Amino acid sequence: MSKLGVGIIGCGNISTTYLKYAPLFKALEVRAVADINPAVAQAQGAAFNVRVETVEDILKAKDIDVIVNLTIPGVHYAVTKQILEAGKHAYSEKPLVLTLDEGKALRDLAEAKGLRVGSAPDTFLGGAHQAARAAIDSGKTGKIIGGTCHFMGHGMEGWHPNPDFFFQPGGGPVLDMGPYYITNLVQLIGPVKSVSAMCAATFPTRTIGNGPRNGEVIPVETPTNIHALLEFVNGAIVTLGVSWDVWAHRHPNMDLYGENASLYVPDPNFFAGDVTLTGADGTGVLLDHDGHPFSVCNQENHLNQPIANYRCAGLADMLSAIDENRQHRCNIDLAVHVTDVMTSILKAGETRGWVDMSTTCDRPDALSADQARALMV
Repeated sequence: MSKLGVGIIGCGNISTTYLKYAPLFKALEVRAVADINPAVAQAQGAAFNVRVETVEDILKAKDIDVIVNLTIPGVHYAVTKQILEAGKHAYSEKPLVLTLDEGKALRDLAEAKGLRVGSAPDTFLGGAHQAARAAIDSGKTGKIIGGTCHFMGHGMEGWHPNPDFFFQPGGGPVLDMGPYYITNLVQLIGPVKSVSAMCAATFPTRTIGNGPRNGEVIPVETPTNIHALLEFVNGAIVTLGVSWDVWAHRHPNMDLYGENASLYVPDPNFFAGDVTLTGADGTGVLLDHDGHPFSVCNQENHLNQPIANYRCAGLADMLSAIDENRQHRCNIDLAVHVTDVMTSILKAGETRGWVDMSTTCDRPDALSADQARALMV
């Protein structure tokens, strides 16, 4: 297949990851970048040897088939709508949108125009999470009946120079980190039926701890401590705890409990990690990733520890799916359903009640090691 031309709107920190790892995938070629701040776009264009456009011009560029939306979450809907109206496929960083109505509107617009919309996260395509998927699909765990998952810390005001939007409506840990956890739960268990939650904001303000605004106090205007129950269509009940009000904890990232065995799943914010299956005898067995290429470490984190990073995998799968006339894995139905779950959690926290989902989706297809290799150069 020929490469499709990719443009990027939004040249913040995450754009470096996309620009760095896009060359790993054969279906795509990043040809241009744009940002409302021309200086930022120029810097990324020079660093990665791609041309720089205005936002208006990249939407018109004839050699651009798909545009990746890496803007801030508050404008994800507006920018993705612009992309579709320009007649181009769209792929958005998470979250796709901030309201269910916005998600449905994008789905309807894409369908009317015969275009694809994809959305991060694509980390569930990593070797670790696909090994967990294989254990479930092969019957090793038996039916999943429950589980727990946690992402907790103390926010990002200590290291992020401009953390304001994290603590404003549309931010918070559910919409920021929830996509990783809920998307992985859906691909492992299936769609969610209903949710309940309790939410709070423990600290009314945060103090920026670095950069030119060091010491500046900013308000907290959205819940930052959320504990939810998710009831899945298959009957499983999963506890989800996400918080930026916690200094330390000992909860694992994700445990799933099956009728035959328990499955310990690593952080869905990353592609790789240990997956352990523990049965009735209490002996844990590390699951083989079956040579999955998205388990191979290819960078170091801030602690100089090796990690696997294959951002653009979801984008590459979407472009391959266009060529093969199949559904892509990071598809809009999945993203809209995850949006439904996240916004319903926040609504349940306000009302202290149960909220039924108004959407559903199919589990995205599993991604085998061979299928992953087929996406790569």
